[in-house]
Amino acid sequence: MSDRPAREERDGGARKPPQRMPVRAVLFDLDGTLADTAADLGNALNRVRADRALPPLPLATLRPQASHGARGLLAAGFGIGKEHADFAPLRDAFLAYYAEALCEQTTLFPEAERVLAEIERRGLRWGIVTNKAARFTVPVVERLALAARAGAVICGDTTAQSKPHPAPLLAGAAALAIEPGRCVYVGDAERDIIAGRAAGMRTLFAAYGYVGADETPAAWNADGELGSLPELLDWLPLAADMAAA
Repeated sequence: MSDRPAREERDGGARKPPQRMPVRAVLFDLDGTLADTAADLGNALNRVRADRALPPLPLATLRPQASHGARGLLAAGFGIGKEHADFAPLRDAFLAYYAEALCEQTTLFPEAERVLAEIERRGLRWGIVTNKAARFTVPVVERLALAARAGAVICGDTTAQSKPHPAPLLAGAAALAIEPGRCVYVGDAERDIIAGRAAGMRTLFAAYGYVGADETPAAWNADGELGSLPELLDWLPLAADMAAA
């Protein structure tokens, strides 16, 4: 069930109506935006908890942290930050378990295939820019049958800096051979919107992704909000607009 009314009340108003953007490419965040990876990430975290004789946490508890990687999940699972002495060994155990089963329950978000096919039909290019390291990203992208279609796959270790730095997004635009100002970046975390704006791109907030109840997306100043992935199509130029450009 959608939490859109609660989020609109919390953020102080209704969403902006869609307006078609004069873009030529779409760049997606991966976790919580294009792919629903929370179950596999949560399972890896719960395996670490089991090793320490702790009961599993429900996916509903872990899901809002799935976009924040190991740091967010370890905070949810153990209540510690990266400054804690146990953080590094717990992180390493978590990543090892995730590497063993990183696409068991991971799927694309509903209607993602239709959305990507329509993006391609309209003559737009698309790619992925994620903070997930290449050793995890590449297998997931391959198993989701996206590797041969994505014009760019920029991982957390592709560039020297990761989001919220704009470098990964600029690398994605360069790989697509599209000027950053003609790209829109879609993501479900504040760092996605910060990075997109810093790169000079349009930005869309994926409200259907991994967003915690304590977060305030309205303050991120994205150009728009998506309640579902198919809503993206209402923000993109039509094929006729592309042909006339």
